[in-house]
Amino acid sequence: MLPNPTLDKLQTLRLHGMIKALSEQHATPDINDLSFDERLGLMVDRELTERENARLTTHLKAARLRHNACLEDIDYSSPCGLDKSLILQLGCGQWLRDGLNLIIGGPTVVGKTWLACALAQKACRDGYSVRYLSLPRLMEELGLAHGDGRFAKLMAGYAKTDLLILDDWGLAPFTAAQRRDMLELLDDR
Repeated sequence: MLPNPTLDKLQTLRLHGMIKALSEQHATPDINDLSFDERLGLMVDRELTERENARLTTHLKAARLRHNACLEDIDYSSPCGLDKSLILQLGCGQWLRDGLNLIIGGPTVVGKTWLACALAQKACRDGYSVRYLSLPRLMEELGLAHGDGRFAKLMAGYAKTDLLILDDWGLAPFTAAQRRDMLELLDDR
């Protein structure tokens, strides 16, 4: 089979990773030293990698994280007092699989948001849907959603999200309507 019709068929099937791998194989002079199974395996591996990367990119974009943080960058020698074994345990994600909540507390400027974003980035890598929200902005968005009829849809979207990060608690007291919205959001989850 000629390469162009094969590439066209791969394009039709949306196998973009395999297209790249096949093009690279055509450009590699000693590729014929590999068996058919090895070459096919390389193409399938490339397709899987491309799909996983696209999925991760989509999850990270939807998460709207405040910081580009990852657990591997944590400096445990800093005076924040992080327990390395606890962070590694949280990084395994069992608490997410069990449907548990996590509250990160501490004084201002110790890195609570950064740590939450690092855990969220790991959750994205593990295939979970994540959304980072500043609580004051969330309350404003929910108030507007009541007025324009998007409230139920917005709440359903937040309820379906695997990991919902609510940051900046305690900046202002809740109004009665905000308390009801927050109770409904937590109850839905």
